[in-house]
Amino acid sequence: MKKYEMIATTTFGLEAIVKRELLNLGFEVIETENGKVTFLADIKGIVKANLWLRCADRVLLKVAEFKAVTFDELFDKTYAIDWSEFIPKNGRFPVDGQSIKSTLFSISDSQAIVKKSIVENLKSKYNIQWFPEDGPVFNVKVSLLKDIATLTIDTSGTALHKRGYRQNAVIAPLKETLASALVLLSFWNKDRVLIDPFCGSGTIPIEAALIGRNIAPGLYRDFACKYWPLIDEESWKTVTREAYSAIDYNSEIKMFAYDILQENIDASIANADEAGVLDCITFEQKDFKDLEFKDDYSIIITNPPYGERLSEKEEVIKLYEMMSAKLKLLETISTYVITSEINFEKIFGKTADRRRKLYNGRIETVYYQFYGLNPKKID
Repeated sequence: MKKYEMIATTTFGLEAIVKRELLNLGFEVIETENGKVTFLADIKGIVKANLWLRCADRVLLKVAEFKAVTFDELFDKTYAIDWSEFIPKNGRFPVDGQSIKSTLFSISDSQAIVKKSIVENLKSKYNIQWFPEDGPVFNVKVSLLKDIATLTIDTSGTALHKRGYRQNAVIAPLKETLASALVLLSFWNKDRVLIDPFCGSGTIPIEAALIGRNIAPGLYRDFACKYWPLIDEESWKTVTREAYSAIDYNSEIKMFAYDILQENIDASIANADEAGVLDCITFEQKDFKDLEFKDDYSIIITNPPYGERLSEKEEVIKLYEMMSAKLKLLETISTYVITSEINFEKIFGKTADRRRKLYNGRIETVYYQFYGLNPKKID
């Protein structure tokens, strides 16, 4: 079966995690660069990548890559591609673009040239003069980097962090893809208790439960390529059937999630229920100051308030000092905290075993990892 060159786009800092995911799924990885991982996939693989990737933003089909320093060159090389292999007569094919350090710096002009070239190409292939564009969507992107044009089609449609379970959101919710990465970067596994004392809309424990249950994160959502003629219905059925068969319904998973606001707890419960993992997580409205932690080899993964506004800074620092008082002396607890506070280790009173720079939306953060003792026995 023919294999296509694919690109899994990522948030900066998550490239290695996405590469590991792809390798674990059995894909051949070609290259890892800033913000993307290139790999090979057949038709079923395109479906599998969309269903199973937890930390990638999108899965793009790479159509071509070539040098272009003039608009004529961009038009001609785009025209040379057989676009009918991907786009049917009624396909909708909007063109997006970006240009970085390239001679063709006008994004709007580049988009227009690529769109015109594809139209002319399809006219010759289908022998028609007008396209209704009322069918499935093929979002084409022309990316120009140092005069190299890369043409891709987005197979995902809606970004992959949109799992479909988030019925209720809180202010500035953590993206599902980032939450999943925080879990995968930790020592948590389904045999250890997970605690999130600042759960917000429940994204971290829900993503952990999906991992623990081995539920494909894209199982309950839709994708643009599901309606493409290129991908047959049987491939969708086969890969989806395999994903359902892989779900672990038997393991006992224990998680505890807390938040000071009852409305956040209500949102978390609704989201966990929609994701099918409510039985894995105990949600409770509770202020952090009232929480008690035991030296029981639990894993804490949390996204506490950052205090981005100056008026909140003092309050957030007091919260971090309280976290220190409750957690830093617990020898068996592993604590993972993502925050934009650059002095977190100093406030916490402990040096992290590992730090990783990540982006929470547009906010530059650090994922601080404090390792507890390895469990000899977990009850």
